[in-house]
Amino acid sequence: MSDSNARPERDASTVYTPAEAAGRATVRARFEGRRILVVGAGARSIDDPDPPEGNGRAIAILCAREGAQVACADRDEASARETQQRIEQEGGKAALFIADVTDPAACATLVRDAHAQLGGLDGLVLNVGTAFGRGLAGTDVKAWDDTFSVNLRSHFLLCKAALPLLPTGAAIVFISSVAGLRPGSLSPAYDSSKAGLAGLCRHVALEGAARGIRANVINPGLIDTPLGRLASKGRASRAATPIPLGRQGTGWEVAYATAFLLSGESSYITGQSLVVDGGLSSIR
Repeated sequence: MSDSNARPERDASTVYTPAEAAGRATVRARFEGRRILVVGAGARSIDDPDPPEGNGRAIAILCAREGAQVACADRDEASARETQQRIEQEGGKAALFIADVTDPAACATLVRDAHAQLGGLDGLVLNVGTAFGRGLAGTDVKAWDDTFSVNLRSHFLLCKAALPLLPTGAAIVFISSVAGLRPGSLSPAYDSSKAGLAGLCRHVALEGAARGIRANVINPGLIDTPLGRLASKGRASRAATPIPLGRQGTGWEVAYATAFLLSGESSYITGQSLVVDGGLSSIR
């Protein structure tokens, strides 16, 4: 008797990895003349001879390749500067900003300075997140508050500062996580704050709609980033998770989803969540 819920064996030859997944697709010039602030544009430095691209860096580089002036913002100056240099080496335009988004004043200053230096802003990408505490018993009030200050409060503060400055046709993209849709990170503060981003996004979308400004969320699943590799070292089961498409995603795939939501290609999409997880949360 067959088990109707059993997954078929996967032939390795069926694992499809397009040019976009490696950051080698043809440029489409969809952001010519646009100015985009990427908060969290750096990448974690890891001891790896061939480190993967981080989500924020891939987003910043792709936006520049597509013609945008990019404001690369991060708390880590060296990491943000590397992203800026990568963009400039390819002939793109990038500005560097250093900010700690746990500081409310720094959030307002970052948006104001990026707007001034780039001559305006047409897009905002919020790609900052952290996790403190493990399990309810291992999460104290400080761990909870510190996680929320980065993962949710900073997004509120940055949107509050940016929304009045954004023109008609601008777009905001929140980078969240499938942990906001289903448990699994083992950090209650992380799961809860990521779930909260969807509610914040809907409100930002509601306020922005009257002026033609859109806001959407991307929920990445298991993505092969520097931070993801560190997480897998600490939790071996992460890398072994069976994913319907047969592999982890790449930072470039998160970047292409972000570019879609920033661009006019998604001009009738707002207040929505796009899951980028290879089917992990829906058909596993």
